[in-house]
Amino acid sequence: MNKTLRFMAVPTLALAALALSSSPAMAADQSYQSTLGQINGSTGSGTVTVDVTGNQAHVVLNVSGLASTFMDAPYPHVQHIHGGAQGTCPAPSADKDGDQVISTTEGAPFYGGIVTTLSTSGDTSPAAGLDLKVAGQGASYTVDRTFELNAETKTALAAGTAVVVVHGLDPATLSAAGQAAKSDLAPTLPLAATSPALCGTLTAGQMKMPAGGADTGVSQETGNDAGALALGGGLVLVALAGGAYAVRRRNANAAA
Repeated sequence: MNKTLRFMAVPTLALAALALSSSPAMAADQSYQSTLGQINGSTGSGTVTVDVTGNQAHVVLNVSGLASTFMDAPYPHVQHIHGGAQGTCPAPSADKDGDQVISTTEGAPFYGGIVTTLSTSGDTSPAAGLDLKVAGQGASYTVDRTFELNAETKTALAAGTAVVVVHGLDPATLSAAGQAAKSDLAPTLPLAATSPALCGTLTAGQMKMPAGGADTGVSQETGNDAGALALGGGLVLVALAGGAYAVRRRNANAAA
């Protein structure tokens, strides 16, 4: 009987020790955030987070209060991560032609060219920058997706020059010259359609490191989960001890 008990106890103790001492370690992440400010008289607002794990980025962009309709349809707002320039949003003095609208081109010395298109689906490269089919739609929307980062975007994020720009203004809010002007990016569209409405520099947040020792990669659980594991392991040990005592007692009674 004692031999059987020993065979039962060894794997059970091993499992309890494993539960108490180990759990999978998570890869290191870096998070970037921005609260988007208004440009060109926009009344909108927005926030964006970019969580990077290796070459993957999880982006959550929330905007509201933007122009809602365009030609009797939901307004298509193209939006991008720009980079490679000053890493800032343009001031009103960026308007060089005096039409009281900062065009995308006039803002480029501040936030740079497109490095990633924050499309709602599909292509995220600069080539999709003016694809209205994958633009945000209407006054308020959310983009929540994960995709692979290109090298230019990773470089801009690390250098602090990555800027999120949401485009698309209500033409009625522009000056007469601005309403009459054509887009500097797509002459078939009005200037309002591609000019910046919201802008914000992505700044690094708290580094998300693996729990546990940095060198070993072993996760050291704390809080309720670890407490539950410890309690479970303790109960197993108590049960084993009680079982051993009960066996010894039965053996002693049989001998008597």
